[in-house]
Amino acid sequence: MKKQQEKSSFLGHSECVACGSSDAVAVYESGPAKCMACDAIHKNPNETPEGFTAVASSNTSNYSKVSLDEINTYSTRGFKERQIPKDICEFFGVKAGVDLNGDVNEHYYPYGVDKTIGYKVRTLPKDFRVVEGIEGLFGQSKFNGGKRLIITEGELDAMAVATASMKKYGQVYPVVSLPSASGTKALLEQRDWVRQFDEVVLMLDNDEAGKKALDKACSIVGIDKVKIAKLKEKDANDELIKHGYMDILKAIWDAQPWSPSGILQGDTLWDKFLEREATESVPYPPCMEGVNELTKGMRFGELDLFTSGTGSGKSTMIKEIVLHLKETTEDKIGMISLEEGPGDTVEKFIGMQMKVNLTEKEDVLQEDKKAAFDAVFGDRSIILLDHQGSVSDGSLMDKIETMCLMGCKYLILDHLTIATSEVEGDVNSAVDKVMSDLLKICKKHNVWLGVISHLRKTSGNGTAFEEGKLPSMDDIKGSGSIKQVSFQIIAFARNMVSNDEREKNTIKIRVLKSRYTGKTGNAGGAYYEAETGRLVYVDGSTFNKEPEL
Repeated sequence: MKKQQEKSSFLGHSECVACGSSDAVAVYESGPAKCMACDAIHKNPNETPEGFTAVASSNTSNYSKVSLDEINTYSTRGFKERQIPKDICEFFGVKAGVDLNGDVNEHYYPYGVDKTIGYKVRTLPKDFRVVEGIEGLFGQSKFNGGKRLIITEGELDAMAVATASMKKYGQVYPVVSLPSASGTKALLEQRDWVRQFDEVVLMLDNDEAGKKALDKACSIVGIDKVKIAKLKEKDANDELIKHGYMDILKAIWDAQPWSPSGILQGDTLWDKFLEREATESVPYPPCMEGVNELTKGMRFGELDLFTSGTGSGKSTMIKEIVLHLKETTEDKIGMISLEEGPGDTVEKFIGMQMKVNLTEKEDVLQEDKKAAFDAVFGDRSIILLDHQGSVSDGSLMDKIETMCLMGCKYLILDHLTIATSEVEGDVNSAVDKVMSDLLKICKKHNVWLGVISHLRKTSGNGTAFEEGKLPSMDDIKGSGSIKQVSFQIIAFARNMVSNDEREKNTIKIRVLKSRYTGKTGNAGGAYYEAETGRLVYVDGSTFNKEPEL
């Protein structure tokens, strides 16, 4: 095409019917032209710049030139296959072109604010061009203010709405059409005319282009007047053909006020309530029975935080969660253990699967270990990250997102402090960014993410965390965003220096935050069986009471 244009004289710029641009088409004396805004290919009628009219068409054959006077002599017909009667076409001044057999092969849609100044021509099935130019909205010259205006995305859709009002009320109520989905420029130019009406209902196409244009059109019309009609089908004409005129009218009657992105009201709020009612909670393992009573478990799209002092048993608790998810769901689980190498993690899972403490029992057969390994890792439902000493926040987020793309629906990050250790600058700002990025991953991929966080060092006064003190939210190390972003915060404590073996091996659990239920407080405990390496639930009444939060 470039070679052809170089040999042809440049005539000027013209509008694009496909995208609505007023001057993106470069016109040459011969050959087709391309819209530089949307890449549509346009046929060239070989006219001067003043007379040039662009054609959004995949058909490269030339069309015959036609004048407005000639079009005005064309007959008006109803479009039976579209269920548009002749009287509706007459009302809007739509003309029909016919082939040698007398069958309709073209529609001529008149445009003009006060009178017809040009036509948008549709060569069936979907080939468009413009004669003389387009101004305003289709049907605009037929109406001038009133109670309600309907705006569609296509001329046939406007006529379908008009057909519905004629059938129901015996007259055509105000309805107009944009020149195209990208024709919101025309809507902006005619904003004052549109806002003469008390209410404006947008009935744009139910496709990507229509949805993209919707917010822009709503902003132009104004939140005080605009409403949105929802269709079952792609557009109003399809609605008429498949469901009848009453469905079009019902969509208009049921039109809802527009809410800008992020602002919800009316039926949208009810839909959100139904979504919440349908939210599924996956229980934590039996050793966390008390946590399940307060929180109902885990949910996709949420980030839960686990916190405790050093050596309190939270890593063992996390592995219980992973094994429980493997046994009760068919989803993949991803583990990002920044303190523990993959070999150590695998060894602990093998021991927990066998219910054998491998550090205490040395006579376990290798084939038994392999059988336990296959039971845990054989189906590849558990994925481990080998961080290889690199934990910079950028690469870590990329790897976590890769795990999501690999199908992981549950992820564990152990732990937050190391995840931000290589970030330069202010530590709290680094934590804020990591927590924000983690939450975005949760929402984007609809996954559950468990994050382990450490505690601040105690002042030296009173009981230390290593002596069994249960932490509060103020004890969590790092930025306040940790508390704000987390949906649930679960704290652990273990008295590592107790002379009582049972107390020393019992993890006390407290729910510090539960956004889902609002319930907090002591949640029992979990006793570590040294022989099996597993945790079992114990009722909270069996150990010393903690002061209420």
